Amino acid sequence: MLENTLPHLEKLIEDIIEKNNLLKSKIVELEQEKSALKDENETLQLEVLESEEKQTQTNTVLTNLLGKLQSVDEPN
Repeated sequence: MLENTLPHLEKLIEDIIEKNNLLKSKIVELEQEKSALKDENETLQLEVLESEEKQTQTNTVLTNLLGKLQSVDEPN
């Protein structure tokens, strides 16, 4: 019984070690992916803020132009 159990146990331990190493590699891969996604997210957030700022500026210019147009007396 011990003759069969010991090799089986060794095989299981080797399998566990191999699986652990694969999981460690996957963790590193996922951490790198997470970091890249975080950077991309920050970039997208900055782009949104810049877009909102440009939209606000455009809205202000258009509002001012509309005010000027409305203040002009139309010839009758």
